[in-house]
Amino acid sequence: MLDRAPSGRVPVHWLLEELGERSFGLTLLVMAVIGLLPGLSTLVGLLLAWPAIQLMLGHDAAALPRVIARREIDVERLARVIAVIVPLLARAERLIRPRWPELFGTLRPLVGAATLLVGLTFAAPVPFGQVVPAAVVMLLAVAYLEDDGFALLLALGAALGSLALTGVAVWGAVETIDWIDP
Repeated sequence: MLDRAPSGRVPVHWLLEELGERSFGLTLLVMAVIGLLPGLSTLVGLLLAWPAIQLMLGHDAAALPRVIARREIDVERLARVIAVIVPLLARAERLIRPRWPELFGTLRPLVGAATLLVGLTFAAPVPFGQVVPAAVVMLLAVAYLEDDGFALLLALGAALGSLALTGVAVWGAVETIDWIDP
């Protein structure tokens, strides 16, 4: 991909076009990493709706809003980031590898719905409540980056667990408020 990059700077939409269907993985991974930051988790949770709806509608690749898609990235900086990420992905490929690719087409609407719901839980008023949903989105992202259907199924199970955990936390908060002020 870097060999095909024009020198200097490349727009974000060029990067997503080069990645094709795997662009969902990159988009989700970047959003999940940013979502770990406490002040930005609510915004990222809302922004996750964008790729989630695209997944539910069956888009082949992620498309970002023009404001973000037109932003440019320095090719040298991109090369440095890729140099850091590639060894990490190589280690992850011991466990995560391409298998069951047919699940990506079949489960695409379900993955989109799960991403949307998990993204909404980023805004839960629980200290560090964004950590588990961000980890789930990262697992979804890695499944898409590596075309691993098994990891996708694990991520969907983790999404269900994350949603249940958030539901229990919110329910507990409501019950506690009712106990304090009957």
